[in-house]
Amino acid sequence: MAFSKLLTIAWRDVWRNQRRSFFTLIAVALGLALLIVLNGFIAGVMEDSLQNSIRLQTGHVQIRAASYEADTVSLEWKDLLDNVDGLTARAKTLPEVSAAAPVLWATSVLNTADDSLGLRLYGIDPASALYDPIRQAMVAGEFIAADDRSGIAIGKHLADEMKVQVGDRVSLTIINADGNPDEAQFTVRGLFSTGILSYDEGAALMPLARAQSFTGAAGHASAIVILLKDRNSADKVAADLQGDGLQTLGWQKLNEMFIQAIASSAGFYILADIIVMLVVAVVIANTLLMAVFERTREMGILSALGMKQRQILLMFLLEALLLGIVGVVLGFALGSAGVGYLAKYGINYGEGAAAAAKNIPLATTLYARYVPTTFINLSLGTLAIILLASLYPAWFAARLEPVKALHAV
Repeated sequence: MAFSKLLTIAWRDVWRNQRRSFFTLIAVALGLALLIVLNGFIAGVMEDSLQNSIRLQTGHVQIRAASYEADTVSLEWKDLLDNVDGLTARAKTLPEVSAAAPVLWATSVLNTADDSLGLRLYGIDPASALYDPIRQAMVAGEFIAADDRSGIAIGKHLADEMKVQVGDRVSLTIINADGNPDEAQFTVRGLFSTGILSYDEGAALMPLARAQSFTGAAGHASAIVILLKDRNSADKVAADLQGDGLQTLGWQKLNEMFIQAIASSAGFYILADIIVMLVVAVVIANTLLMAVFERTREMGILSALGMKQRQILLMFLLEALLLGIVGVVLGFALGSAGVGYLAKYGINYGEGAAAAAKNIPLATTLYARYVPTTFINLSLGTLAIILLASLYPAWFAARLEPVKALHAV
């Protein structure tokens, strides 16, 4: 029997029981749509979190003194960069670099009359394009100026928590480069809200020159932070900027713990994908088995008329393939629409989810991301599992003895 005739018979048999076929297609479509939306949402959250970390904290590349350790936030001169202007100028000459600026980090405690809270003090170059995201996120007051000797900018969430407003005076306490405690009064010039809770409640910005004076790190910086036009050139830029007594780190190394967390969680997501696919496969297998039991006499007649076992096997496989293709197409369309909606509008989890994430720079609104390769692989994987699940019902139908099949009730 020609393949085209087998295909025609298979298509007719698929719609013989329209209600069952309809619900089978719905199961396949919804299963695949769920996989696509879930994977698109996870991909969006992970990519946005990584971009938030790069944009607000690490940059794509950092130059540090060889002895500097980020965990200790050291202010000792031996751990800081001294040729700050030269290293910054050198970085800016590279064609891959879009912005570069020095930063001085220090652990600090912000004090008001009623409360105290630990945070990270950033001494920055306010004019650098590195801080365009903060300038754009100002919600009250104004951004700090390079020559401001008494002003700071803090997150609105931090200000609300500490009951501080623009123009209020607050105290910052640090352990300076000599290892001695120091305290100074500063005026809150402006409030920013980046939407990244871990940053908005844990950062205070002041001009680099004032931070160097306040911490006793005169003329020194913790790092040169660099943004690139293309993050894939991070390794090349890091290699070009390497020098004696320096360490140059790309964004992969700077976000190593976060990237490892993503990799370790990938196994869970793959397991969830497989479980959903198996559920869809069970539905398909059940549909075909029911079709075999209902059509046992028909299989006997076809066998008696000369249809070979491999042709019966192929016919049932084609039925599964047709159900699978239609279901996958519908599921791909539904899933893509769902990802498109979440990519545009997102899901607002509020501050609770961002706070629970702790050091992961999650925004309060999480968005999905369209990943065509992943979605196509999920579709093909679903179709492959459907065909595997249909092998047993097809084999069972092909192995029916004509005489027994013809006498089946």
